[in-house]
Amino acid sequence: MNDLSLLQLTLIAIIFVWSGFVRSGLGFGGAVLSLPFLLMVSNQPVVYLPLISVHLLVFSSITVWQSQRKQASGARVSTVDWRYLKKSLSIMIVPKLIGVFGLIVLPNTLMSAIIFTIVACYSLTYIFNRPFKSNNPWIDGVFLMLGGYISGTSLIGAPLIMAVFANHVAKHQLRDTIFVLWFILVSIKMVAFVLADIDLQLIHHLWLLPCAALGHVIGTRLHKRLLEAETPVFFRVLGSALLVISLIGLYQGLTSS
Repeated sequence: MNDLSLLQLTLIAIIFVWSGFVRSGLGFGGAVLSLPFLLMVSNQPVVYLPLISVHLLVFSSITVWQSQRKQASGARVSTVDWRYLKKSLSIMIVPKLIGVFGLIVLPNTLMSAIIFTIVACYSLTYIFNRPFKSNNPWIDGVFLMLGGYISGTSLIGAPLIMAVFANHVAKHQLRDTIFVLWFILVSIKMVAFVLADIDLQLIHHLWLLPCAALGHVIGTRLHKRLLEAETPVFFRVLGSALLVISLIGLYQGLTSS
């Protein structure tokens, strides 16, 4: 990132504010709704993924800790569904490890093409207001395995995973349970990054963590309102933008190869 222009760095900062807002506001989507924009600024997925991973570790742990502290009286139900979390992890762990290996060995251009293709598929579910749904144990397993694999390659398996968790985890436990899951899955990815000697971009956390923190604070304050609101128009606009960006990214990747 040291060779980027001031404009590119500014755009990256704004995108990380957006990422923090989405992550804490919705409980998911910080990566899938920001990574396409980042790749349009500079096509370097292996540069951004360590940054996003650290942000997930930091802010997911802070959010869950704050929620657990509010429940310290012991009279209320935990904000994390540990039973379903353990069950889902047993299904996701092997595909997750396979996905992490693919991220390390695949070239940047191919990895970007995979990310843009996945995001384009997700964008269609937003545009047509047809989110992934799962009401069958076999489909649950398929979604969790695919979500684990995609999470291993690019951290954007959230829509598939959320489709399953939303049916099995109580609404008041959903965000924190997902955050604990992200913490575990991202920790595995970070270990792989270290073992593969991938640059974790530690110096850039000094200015990008505050950007994500700003978005995190805004999203946390709006979390309850976002859960209660029906926002199909917002997601259609967002899905349209993601689809256009993904198609442009795929076109650029094909013409430059």
